[in-house]
Amino acid sequence: MVLLIDCGLAVAALVAGFAFPRAGTRGFETCERAFGKLAQNSGLSVLVVGLTALVLRAAVLPVLPIPQPAAADEYGYLLLGDTFAHGRVTNPTHPMWVHFESFHIIWQPTYTAKYYPLQGLVLALGRIATGHPFWGVWLSVGLMCAAICWMLEGWMPPGWALLGGFLAAIRLGTFSYWANSYWGGAVAATGGALVLGALPRIKPGPRVRDALLMGLGLAILANSRPYEGMFLGLPVAVALGFWILGKKRPPLWSAVKRVVAPLALVLVLTGCAMGWYFWRTTGSPWRTPYLVYEATYNPAPYFPWQSLRQVSPSRHQVMRDWYRDAVADYEKSRTFPGFVAAKVGVAITLWYFYLGGALTLPLLLAPAVAGYGLSWKSISPNTRFLLLAAGTGIVGSMLPVWFLAHYAAPITSAILALVMQALRRLRSYEWRGKPTGLFVTRAVPTICLILLAVRIFVAHPLHLSQACGTSNLERANLLARLEQCPGRQLVIVRYSPSHEISLHEWVYNEADIDRAKVIWARDMGAAQNAELIDYFKERHAWLLEPDETPPRLTPYSVARPPVGLTGGSQDLGTGTQGHS
Repeated sequence: MVLLIDCGLAVAALVAGFAFPRAGTRGFETCERAFGKLAQNSGLSVLVVGLTALVLRAAVLPVLPIPQPAAADEYGYLLLGDTFAHGRVTNPTHPMWVHFESFHIIWQPTYTAKYYPLQGLVLALGRIATGHPFWGVWLSVGLMCAAICWMLEGWMPPGWALLGGFLAAIRLGTFSYWANSYWGGAVAATGGALVLGALPRIKPGPRVRDALLMGLGLAILANSRPYEGMFLGLPVAVALGFWILGKKRPPLWSAVKRVVAPLALVLVLTGCAMGWYFWRTTGSPWRTPYLVYEATYNPAPYFPWQSLRQVSPSRHQVMRDWYRDAVADYEKSRTFPGFVAAKVGVAITLWYFYLGGALTLPLLLAPAVAGYGLSWKSISPNTRFLLLAAGTGIVGSMLPVWFLAHYAAPITSAILALVMQALRRLRSYEWRGKPTGLFVTRAVPTICLILLAVRIFVAHPLHLSQACGTSNLERANLLARLEQCPGRQLVIVRYSPSHEISLHEWVYNEADIDRAKVIWARDMGAAQNAELIDYFKERHAWLLEPDETPPRLTPYSVARPPVGLTGGSQDLGTGTQGHS
């Protein structure tokens, strides 16, 4: 519904731009004067944008409360956050680990998630500072919006940079899943903004500070989205190389001392830290947890031109089903129709998440109003580079079999910069002496504000939760009730054959399993379940069937048949608290 409103308002703005181009002029001019005064202070602008993002997300908490994890990816990142919050790099393998196997988590040689560590560190910061990892997500979104504003200041006049920062806060900092899940996105977007923001600042007059910020951005990308970050780093490296060796090159010693050396220092330190982390988690500084997990569980490769891997069949049916579907996706991507359909899906996902109707409008109109004189050479060098950076990132996103919007997070600021450049070009366009372009330019941020109000005041909170993030509320409610029960709990989860796992995972455990109030395990049959129950004999044992309506929780009996339940059920998910 929101997308339809977005596109409808964009069309209405275009029509109104030709029919009533001077509508609202006095109010817009008043806002623009205040906006321009703030934009003259670069540091204050960055600060205000960051704080605006934080305030907006906090303000909508009554409508969109703290999210509850649902996707397996989120549980992996939360495991990293829990591990780091306890002052550990990784965790020892549990003696009963086969009962706890879950997606994106390795158990040998240590117990940790496959992901790179930075999103986990952000969640750990939130947990340490406030007791809940969500506030790490909240802080990362504010930093992302501030970094985007800072990046834009390096590429365009301050007023446009400030507007781009506010658009990021409105569109990405409130109702996007980056701000409403534990999947990430904001961290990698911050890294990309630092890299792109440092580049135009380095060229006019090399400063160590800017080189260090670029290095920091690359370090962030290497520890959040290294593959996609590589595709952003390539055009930046080429641009730096042309600057250092080109006709207008700076003094070589100055470039080495103020740019190359600081940048190299940050990257070397980052590489050493990453190697140490890999060594602690996998036993080798060259082998990442991601590679260990893929080699252990996933037969489907990341790219369609790679061959299937030979892996041992999983002990758990739900994991075998998951990777059977992954292999099917991989096989489909190797066919021409499947490949084309997948790439169209990537393009639609990118458009829907990063642009929508409102931000697409200037990108379509700016080339149109340029007329037949538009050519690659007529485009400003800054815009050409941003097009190359964004295009390289999009090409990189097209290559793998799978794609989600946060995979392309490193080029977020480049996409917004292109939108701002299009708005700048469009603003001066007149049709028959009427300021049509000016009206459309003013309408774009207005539409974004209207959509924000629609999400807050019109849409149902449940629909917002489903559209803007992922929340397994049933699991969260059940966990809250189990935590109120006396003693410690062991929940054995039995899925039905038709269980949909992608956003309905239940088996996730904390970093320190033995000390957890509630432990979640997979049903492995009566004999192996009995071994688990015997190991945790001091705990209350439950059997959970989450695919029942409502989810059915009953005291576990080893003699219980694998299907069909009789008497004694405790439907904690619906409000009745039970005890074994």
